[in-house]
Amino acid sequence: MYSEYIADEVLVTGDLMEPATLEYRAGRDALALTIFLSDGAVADELPVARVDELRLLTAYGAAWRRWVCARLEALERPTPPAGLADPDLAMARAAWRWLEETELLAADLDAIGPPPWEPVGGEEDEGGETQVWTPAWQLGLPLGHLAVHLY
Repeated sequence: MYSEYIADEVLVTGDLMEPATLEYRAGRDALALTIFLSDGAVADELPVARVDELRLLTAYGAAWRRWVCARLEALERPTPPAGLADPDLAMARAAWRWLEETELLAADLDAIGPPPWEPVGGEEDEGGETQVWTPAWQLGLPLGHLAVHLY
């Protein structure tokens, strides 16, 4: 929960998105998951070294997704004492499940320009923005990354 609090503070400081939106939640969850899986939250404000680490970890791409999956798998291997479930790990798994399974409607960034093998010009689209359904983490991760830069 403390990781989520820190992620929320970073996003609020960046003032990039209204807190009531699904995109904000995606950004908060992606950033909180990153903080938790990178050995947890720290007390008080984030030190500069930790901010730099978060910038590197949230750099957009499939590497972050693979890193999250590997870290979650590594944390699930050891069993807690007396067979008790770790509530933080359960929250992290729930956040990851939401980020992975929830799709949000977003601008199709691949549709911004023609592919390099197609001639420029040609047919113009009707001026509308192309949108696609994308997993929430693909929107939340860049939002979290930008918020860390602004922090």
